[in-house]
Amino acid sequence: MYLLGYDLGSSSIKASLLDVESGICLASDFSPHHEMRISAPQIGWAEQDPLQWWNNLCLVTHSILQQADIDASDISAIGIAYQMHGLVTVDKNGEVLRPAIIWCDSRAVSLGETAFNRLGHRFCLEHLLNSPGNFTASKLSWIRKNEPEIFDRIHKIMLPGDYLAFRLTDNIQTTKSGLSEGIFWDFSQHDISRELLHVLGLSEQMLATQTPTFGVQGYVTRQAADELGLQAGIPVTYRAGDQPNNALSLNVLNPGEIAATAGTSGTVYGVGAKMTYDLASRVNTFLHVNHTEKKPHFGILLCINGAGSLNSWLKHNIALPGTNYHELDNAAAQIPIGSEGISVIPFGNGAERILCNRDIKASFHGINFNIHDNRHLLRASQEGIAFSLCYGIDIMKSMGLDISVIRAGNTNMFLSPVFRDSLAGVTEAEIELYDTDGSQGAARGAGLGAGIYASPQEAFSSLRKIATVTPSSTDRASYKDAYARWNSCASISNSFNNY
Repeated sequence: MYLLGYDLGSSSIKASLLDVESGICLASDFSPHHEMRISAPQIGWAEQDPLQWWNNLCLVTHSILQQADIDASDISAIGIAYQMHGLVTVDKNGEVLRPAIIWCDSRAVSLGETAFNRLGHRFCLEHLLNSPGNFTASKLSWIRKNEPEIFDRIHKIMLPGDYLAFRLTDNIQTTKSGLSEGIFWDFSQHDISRELLHVLGLSEQMLATQTPTFGVQGYVTRQAADELGLQAGIPVTYRAGDQPNNALSLNVLNPGEIAATAGTSGTVYGVGAKMTYDLASRVNTFLHVNHTEKKPHFGILLCINGAGSLNSWLKHNIALPGTNYHELDNAAAQIPIGSEGISVIPFGNGAERILCNRDIKASFHGINFNIHDNRHLLRASQEGIAFSLCYGIDIMKSMGLDISVIRAGNTNMFLSPVFRDSLAGVTEAEIELYDTDGSQGAARGAGLGAGIYASPQEAFSSLRKIATVTPSSTDRASYKDAYARWNSCASISNSFNNY
C-alpha cells in the first residue's frame, strides 16, 4: 500500500509517495520547477489563481506516478497540506469568482484593526486568541466592502487546501483547525465566532462544512481521477495548514515541542496545552492538528513573511545570472559572523505580524563601499532572517514556551550552513534536522486519518534525524553583538519601541 501527500506552497506544489510498511519515500517532485506566479495588482496585494494550483497538482501527480512506476489502485489514502490564511471564493457551481487572496496580502489590515477595536481587545484575545488582523475573515470582509458584486455571488469560501480537496472530492469542507487559522473560531465557546462574523458583516452560510482533520473527508471523483491519473474512490483522509502540518511531519505533537521552516516565509511553531496569546498579537495561536476539547493542543505560530523570498530576490537581482542557491550559500560562508557591520532588515514581503501588521519594507544598513561586496549582502541577509526569527522566539519565550531544541526538515534555507548556524547561534537553541518535508508529513497524516497507522508512534517510526546543529560557545559573543546591532537599526527599532 502507498500514501500520497501534497503540500501546496506559495512557489510550488510538492507531492510525495510513501510506502506504508517501510515509511520510505518512493517518489517526490514539485511543480512548477520555476516559482509559481504571485500577482500584485496593487502595492501590498498578493494573489494566485487557484486553477494554477490544480494544474500543477495534476502535473506533479503524473510525475511521481511515473517515477515510482506503481499501480495507482494501490494508493490507499491522500493527505493535503497548504499555505495558510488564504481565501478562495466560489459560486453555487463551484466556479472560482476571483483570484485567491493569499497569506502575505496586506490589504485587509485596517479592517482587521477596526474589528479588533469594535469587538474589544480583551474579547478578541480571550475568545479568538488573536487580533482579526490580516487573516482570512478580514480578507473576506475586504471583498464585501470593495467588490460587492463578487461578494453577492459567493456561495462558499475555502482555504487553499479546502479548494484542492474540493477539486479532488467535490466536497466543500474545512476543519476546526482551518477555521481557527482564518480567525473564525471562538476558543472559549468551541464554536464559530458569531460575534466576529457580525462585526465584519459576514454570513455563517458562507463557511464550509466542518470535517475532522484526520478521517475520511471524501473520495476522489472519476473526473479528478482521470485528470490526475489516479484511481477513483481513493479517500482523502487528512488536511492541515502548512505550519501545523510541518509540525506533524516532524512528529511535533506534544506540549513543549518546537518545529521550524524557512521557505518563502520563515516560521517557528510551538505546541502548548493551554490557551495563550501575545497581548500585541505578534505571534498567533491556532488549534493544532491533534486538538480535542478533552485533550487540547494549541499551535503557537511565529511567521516572518520575508525569509526565502529575500533569498530569492537576491538570487534574481544581485547574484550573477545562472548562480544557484548552493553557490550563494558558499559565497556567504566566506564572510565572518556579523557581515563586517552590515545589517539586513528582511521585511519586504507585506505586513509582518511580529510588527503588529506594519509593513516597514526591507532595508540594508551599514554598507561601506570600500570593504563590502555581494558576499557581505548574502551573509547579512541570511543573518537578518535568523535574527528576525530570534526576535519572534523571544516573544514566544515570554509566553512561557521553552525553546531549547528546534526540529526542522533538511530543506529550503535549512540547507544553508550559514543560516542554520546563525539561527542556532543567536537563539542558543539546538537544531535537529530530519529527512522529511511537508508532503511526506501530509502522506503520514493520511495514513493516520485512514487508520492505516494505529498511532503517531507507528506513523513516524521511520523518521530519520540526519544532523544536529549545536550553538558554538566561542561564537556566542559575535552573534550577540550582531543581533544587538540588527535590533538597533533605526527603521526597525522605532517600530519595535512603539509597541
